[in-house]
Amino acid sequence: MSKGLSNKLAGQVGEFLVCAELGRRGLIATSFTGNVPEFDLIVADESLKTLPVQVKTSRGHSWPTTASRWIDVTIDEKRQEQVDHGDSDIAHPDLIYVCVLLAAPESNDTDRYFILLKRELQTICARNYRTWMSKHNWKRPKNFRSLDNRYYVTDLEPFEDNWALIEQQLGPS
Repeated sequence: MSKGLSNKLAGQVGEFLVCAELGRRGLIATSFTGNVPEFDLIVADESLKTLPVQVKTSRGHSWPTTASRWIDVTIDEKRQEQVDHGDSDIAHPDLIYVCVLLAAPESNDTDRYFILLKRELQTICARNYRTWMSKHNWKRPKNFRSLDNRYYVTDLEPFEDNWALIEQQLGPS
C-alpha cells in the first residue's frame, strides 16, 4: 500500500472511530470523509443541536502540521532565517479537534483519543515550534524555508478522553 493511500486510510479510520465512540456516548456523528475544508464530522445530540469537529489521526506518536497555520512567521531570504511575528489570528478558535492515536494492529494497545479546542492546539503547536526554532536561532538546519511542525502524544495527554468538551459545547439538551 502506498504511503499516500495509507495516510488517507488512517484518516478515514480515525474519523469512523470517533463517530463510533460518539455513538456509544449517545450522540449522532457523521463523517464527510475529507470533503469539507474546516471540519471532518458533524455531531448532533437528541435535540438536534449540531457541532463541527476536526479529526487528526496518527499511527505514530506525533501529528504533522505547518507552523504558518499557528504562527505569523515570515522567511528572511537574505539571512535565510525565519522571523516570528506572534501567534496567528486563527479562524474558529473554539472548533473541537479530536486527535486519534491508532494502536498498531499487532499490539494489545487500544486507540487513544485527545479532545481539545483549536486554540489550545495552537498554543501547543506554537510552543513546540518556538522551542525547536530557538535552539537553532530561527535558522532551519536543512531547509530554511521549511515550516514543518509537530505535536506529540505527550503534549496532548492532558486532553485524553476529554469527551465532556463535546457535550459542553453542545450545551444542555
